Amino acid sequence: MIASFPAARATVYGVLLNDRATLQRLAPQFDSAPYKAAPRAPVLYIKPRNTFAGNHAAVAIPADPGEVRIDATIGLVIGSTATRVSASKAMEHVAAYAVVSDVTLPHENYYRPAIRQRDRDSFCPMGEAVAASDFAVNQATLHIEINGQPVYERGFDQLVRPAAQLIADVTEFMSLSAGDILLLGPGEGSPVARPGDTVRIMVPGLGELCHTVALEAQP
Repeated sequence: MIASFPAARATVYGVLLNDRATLQRLAPQFDSAPYKAAPRAPVLYIKPRNTFAGNHAAVAIPADPGEVRIDATIGLVIGSTATRVSASKAMEHVAAYAVVSDVTLPHENYYRPAIRQRDRDSFCPMGEAVAASDFAVNQATLHIEINGQPVYERGFDQLVRPAAQLIADVTEFMSLSAGDILLLGPGEGSPVARPGDTVRIMVPGLGELCHTVALEAQP
């Protein structure tokens, strides 16, 4: 475990379209106007501090639509400032890993920032940070249970940008600071959870993260 995780001034960066199956499914959409091509650089978004939550958190969601997508992934905890690093040196800047539930209201629009969908309170539960030694992130697997029933599993060997290349491509245009967390992105077909559900996310070698889903209180 890393002390004071997440760091007081940490920024969590999410990345979209980093799963080959998702990119293939959306290829016809990318070929259409106005862009007529898939993104060439990483598509990033931020999970601000109001989204941060810990193990066993209760994630409140609005009655409309009454469900959320569990974009579970692994977070790379940056240990030292990374600016324009090469892929061969990138993992030297990773101090730890964490299991992350990147909760979002279901949406398919990748052309506008999904602030209302991804940045609601407690929409980023994170497990404990585990030191990076001897963890092969590109060969990792992730499993999700909802209410005790297995509903989803994914590997990290089909990333468009594996961890080292993702860090290299991101730091080509922006620095990552110590304490920042870079998410590897959601997999294709992430499961949906609803109020009353208990979500359990397991990554062998990193541990597990549990949280519940509740109905948002009406003002």
